[in-house]
Amino acid sequence: MCSHSTERGPCDLNKNDAKKGSEYESRQVSGAPFLSKQSISRAPHTPGGGALSYAELGTSIKKSGGHYTYILEVFGPLLAFVRVWVELLVIRPGATAVISLAFGRYILEPFFIQCEIPELAIKLVTAVGITVVMVLNSTSVSWSARIQIFLTFCKLTAILIIIVPGVIQLIKGQTHHFKDAFSGRDTSLMGLPLAFYYGMYAYAGWFYLNFITEEVDNPEKTIPLAICISMAIITVGYVLTNVAYFTTISAEELLQSSAVAVTFSERLLGKFSLAVPIFVALSCFGSMNGGVFAVSRLFYVASREGHLPEILSMIHVHKHTPLPAVIVLHPLTMVMLFSGDLYSLLNFLSFARWLFMGLAVAGLIYLRYKRPDMHRPFKVPLFIPALFSFTCLFMVVLSLYSDPFSTGVGFLITLTGVPAYYLFIVWDKKPKWFRRLSDRITRTLQIILEVVPEDSKEL
Repeated sequence: MCSHSTERGPCDLNKNDAKKGSEYESRQVSGAPFLSKQSISRAPHTPGGGALSYAELGTSIKKSGGHYTYILEVFGPLLAFVRVWVELLVIRPGATAVISLAFGRYILEPFFIQCEIPELAIKLVTAVGITVVMVLNSTSVSWSARIQIFLTFCKLTAILIIIVPGVIQLIKGQTHHFKDAFSGRDTSLMGLPLAFYYGMYAYAGWFYLNFITEEVDNPEKTIPLAICISMAIITVGYVLTNVAYFTTISAEELLQSSAVAVTFSERLLGKFSLAVPIFVALSCFGSMNGGVFAVSRLFYVASREGHLPEILSMIHVHKHTPLPAVIVLHPLTMVMLFSGDLYSLLNFLSFARWLFMGLAVAGLIYLRYKRPDMHRPFKVPLFIPALFSFTCLFMVVLSLYSDPFSTGVGFLITLTGVPAYYLFIVWDKKPKWFRRLSDRITRTLQIILEVVPEDSKEL
């Protein structure tokens, strides 16, 4: 592990605002209950074991960066670099584009009630939404946190608007859609990996708090409490939301709907149904904002460790935000947004995401035996991380047989991180012209973005 690692976060000069952001990030509700259910409905999985394991890791290793930091601590720099390499180039831009597309679709729903929304219109509005999120997170940590608080209430309101009418339907005895709801579905062993990936994607967000550990006040208490409370709320909310859907929509209609929350509300809520896509769009916008807020800290930490360009570990001289680590996602996300099938791309990289997630949790088991005296304010029973990591790694291996093409493509993309590591990190005898060019680019970007190293006296 690099010796110049520090225990400071990018926003220490605004600690109270950072605390607000971290507290509400832990309660992030993604837009998964409102996305098309064509794949997500195949298998609902709860990642509670992974969340509890991350609560222990976050209180034992008090450094930001999440799985990158844990893999670096246990398995060394090569695997950690490969993890952040894939996250930066493909996983995060693709995941951001997917949830942003949900925002774009739902925000336009009230204007296209009688007709299909043009795909180009959805993408253009999505691009605007992504840009606004990037600008917000680049401008002010405090405003990002305040807006996240408001959007958290919008998310919960959107879920309640669906759950309450669903419960009323249940009381009236509307249960006929529950009969044979999963008949005809692929229940073979080979279908498990894809179902697992999409089920876990629906709950993605439970690990974001660990990305900003250094910005959390009293992490030994805050992290476990926030993770446990938020996971309970989200799990109950998601289950009841899907139950509500089935009181009104059949399994076939659910799979065919591109905006299932709108389909549900149009049948039950009458004119008030116009409010649903607005609340859902705000929910998705909150997920976009929370994801960018957290993942920018991952890139910041990786840069601080020397695994990403130095410019990404610098902060704005006046706003004290990790500006370069935030905006680096913008061009990559735009490329993902306007090119090809995003969902196929996520299929390619899902195996890599959960491979490293399983390795990070397996690292917890390793640390239990390697460092038995390590301070662990929060400790989970060993079978929980063992079961979670085994499930992740088993599904990754199984996907090699069930979907060799998608998994193979994802494996090859991930492998590109190995030569990149030796070329950019290990090889220290780079030509002088390359080093001069790199320094010149860094200085130019510093001037344009008005950023400096965190410990600079210019702050």
